[in-house]
Amino acid sequence: MALGPDGSPVDKREVEPSVSIVLPTFNESDIVETKLEDIASLDYPTEKLELVVVDASDDGTGELIESFYTDQNGPTLSVIREDSRRGLAVALNDGYAAASNEIVVKTDCDSKLAPDALREAVANFDDPSVGGVTGRNADVIGGSEVESNYRGMQAFVQMAESHLDSTLIFHGPFSAFRRNLIVPIDEDSLADDSELALRIRRNGSRVVFDPAVRYKEAAQSAFRDRRAQKDRRGMGLLRLLFRQVDALGQHGAYGRVVLPLNWGMMVISPWLVTAGIIAIVAGAISNFGWLGIAVPLTLGGFVLLGSADRLGPFEPLYALFDAQVSLVSAGLSLVLSDADGTWDQQTELRNTFQTGED
Repeated sequence: MALGPDGSPVDKREVEPSVSIVLPTFNESDIVETKLEDIASLDYPTEKLELVVVDASDDGTGELIESFYTDQNGPTLSVIREDSRRGLAVALNDGYAAASNEIVVKTDCDSKLAPDALREAVANFDDPSVGGVTGRNADVIGGSEVESNYRGMQAFVQMAESHLDSTLIFHGPFSAFRRNLIVPIDEDSLADDSELALRIRRNGSRVVFDPAVRYKEAAQSAFRDRRAQKDRRGMGLLRLLFRQVDALGQHGAYGRVVLPLNWGMMVISPWLVTAGIIAIVAGAISNFGWLGIAVPLTLGGFVLLGSADRLGPFEPLYALFDAQVSLVSAGLSLVLSDADGTWDQQTELRNTFQTGED
């Protein structure tokens, strides 16, 4: 039986392999029960599910998880306790190593999955060439038009990449892999899901984006509030591209088309845009004196209106601009800082998630 909307990157058929869900946690006591209810609502046989939690919390998150299943049936539960917080990539390597089922799904506490997300995802694995599957942010918690527009454009690109060969970017709220294809990722990885997907593609299997696999993730529109979330993603992807530069030109259309396009969009384009803006502003002031100040003032108004979701039909253009700003900021941060994969929790974003789910 075929599943999914027209345009899915592979022929999907309903299958029910055993699935291990890996959930990394760090001080998630305020939202972890919501996430466990989210997993319980998945349209999938409980007896075929395993939940592997890698917990580095000191707020009782692990105990809450164990007590959640005391009075109800659930998947097989395994809680791996970490003595100290060592970073997400290390936790995921431990979780993946402990997973025992055919398909391994990684998800985040601060995300919500559609009830059919898992069923739609595993349907892709009926195709033996597929080694990994990710999905789309179908509903942005918090109502950020900036993020919604950006994710819409990103989904279009990822669909094209998946039809051509494979996609580069995998998303933390939902990523699924064949367990026998999983390899360890760098312990200081800043783009753990995308790194694993890239390694699986380098080893010969496709990694695809399926728009029928839906999740929700919180996001904000305000320019300053978005920086931590967007810059962190940008840092991870930029570091991944530079570390895996030798994949360019290799692995079929993935290395000849997909990776070069991502290099263009994430490495080259942001600095061209920055140079262009500087040249336009400098030229306007040089040629028109104080009247030239209208150019940076117009740009400032564009940012203010865009970050307030008030640009109407021009909001997608602002979403692109915002992404370019993040990539420039991320590039500078990679050069000037020593990111090790351990991040501070984003309180404002967490509040947006909680408020949006009330």
